[in-house]
Parts: sequence; C-alpha cells; structure tokens
Amino acid sequence: MMSLNGGIASKAWIRLFSQSAVTNGAKLVAPSVVSSTNLEPVQLNHSPESALKRRRLPLRCGALSKKVGMMPYFDKESGKRIAATVLQLDNNEVILHRTAQENNYWACQVGFGNKLPHKVSRQLLGHFAAHVVNPKEKVVEFRVKDESGLLPVGTLIKPSWFKPGQYVDLKSTSKGKGFQGVMKRYGFKGLKASHGVSVSHRSGGSYGQNQTPGRVLPGKKMPGHMGVDTVTIQNVQVLEVNDETGTVLVKGSVAGPKGAFVRIQDAIKKPAPV
Repeated sequence: MMSLNGGIASKAWIRLFSQSAVTNGAKLVAPSVVSSTNLEPVQLNHSPESALKRRRLPLRCGALSKKVGMMPYFDKESGKRIAATVLQLDNNEVILHRTAQENNYWACQVGFGNKLPHKVSRQLLGHFAAHVVNPKEKVVEFRVKDESGLLPVGTLIKPSWFKPGQYVDLKSTSKGKGFQGVMKRYGFKGLKASHGVSVSHRSGGSYGQNQTPGRVLPGKKMPGHMGVDTVTIQNVQVLEVNDETGTVLVKGSVAGPKGAFVRIQDAIKKPAPV
C-alpha cells in the first residue's frame, strides 16, 4: 500500500514539474536533439513503388507481330549472307493504359490484326467497344518504366517504330514436341549398345534411390512434355523495316512455328534507340 501511494505521489510530482516548466517557457528537449530529429517520412524500400523503380524495364512500348518465316539477307556493306526472320505487323493499335495509381505498374495494351465479331465473345466485344476499336486477333500488354513510355490510345504502331541496327528482345512460344524421352529432351547420350544392355538403350538409367531418401527428388530430368515454353531471345539486331509491307527483319532464328505471335520490344541490356 505504501508503494502504491509512493507511485501516485511521484506521478503527481512529475505532472506538477512539467506544468511549471511549460508556464516558465522551459523545454524538456535539448536544442541539439531537436536539430538532429528527422521530421520527413521515411520511404519504404519494400513498397510497390520502390520495387517498380528497381525493376529493369524498357522505356518504350513494344509491338506484337506474327512470324512469317526465314529468308537470306545480304549485308549491303560486307555482302555477307545472313539468316533473317520475317515478322509481320498487322494493325497494331494501342487500346488502353495501365497506370501505377490504379494497377501498380505502367503498361500499354496493344491489339494485333482484326477478327470477325461473331468469333469474339460478348465480354471481349464490350471491352473493344468501350475503347472504340475493332475486335483484335490477339491482345497483349507491354510494360514500360514510367509514364513517359505510354503511347496515346489509338496509336497505330508501324514497323518504323523500330530502327535498323537497334537491338530488341523477342518473346514467343516454342514449338510443341509432345511427350519425349531424355535423349531428345535433355540431350542424354543413352546407355551402351554392347552386350548386356537389353532394350533400354535410350532410357535415362536409375532415377531413384533405396530407402534413403526412397523417392525421386524434385527437378529430376525425366521423360515428359517438351516444348510450348515461353522463350525470350535477348539482344536481337533489327536488319530492316518496311512500312509498306508491314514487316520487320531480325537477325537469326526466332522460337516458334510459322504463324506464332512474337512480341518485339527494345532490349533492356542495350542502350535505348535515339
């Protein structure tokens, strides 16, 4: 009981001392401490805004194309024969924007080609009608670094959007190979073709263990479905662009069969085109 009364008395004394200090104009905080106090809010490094600033993204919007095939290309200066892939751009139109305020990232939604209205669902027809564009064959989004990379809605992206000599990143879906064994899927050399190996020349050998751990570990290379993977080829050089034919010639091969959709965007590991 004595300790309780003593605690109440001490609290009352502290309250009386603070009131007298305020009335006399004194401060309980030293001036040196006040000058060193940071009153500005601290920016969080793990916020979505900070994560968006750290991410490596292109500065410009990209374009959606369709793979036509390959052809030889002869360099005008050296005369060398170069294998080139022809990419067709057909009515690439900017449909809408994705903003950091509403979606936490910056992007342009781009539509490719044209599609008959009776082959499009009513939900997509409403989406296209709300943005005053014809039904598109394919719709994708191209993320950009900031607001300056957004193209105006309704902009028609032509092959001249890319410059000959610049480098781009190409993203497409690879060819489907179906269910394949380990020799074709991963390049295994197979078992020996000598005596003692019976009808297992193309097998993968031993997959599991005995009692410890008694199971096949995750990630083991085994037979399975091959292909139909999203493949990104970086730093591909643009050889030629033609607005009349709507084509872009790029150096080398591109993943996917003829007719595959290929996304073209400025390379993130090369300087931006001027």
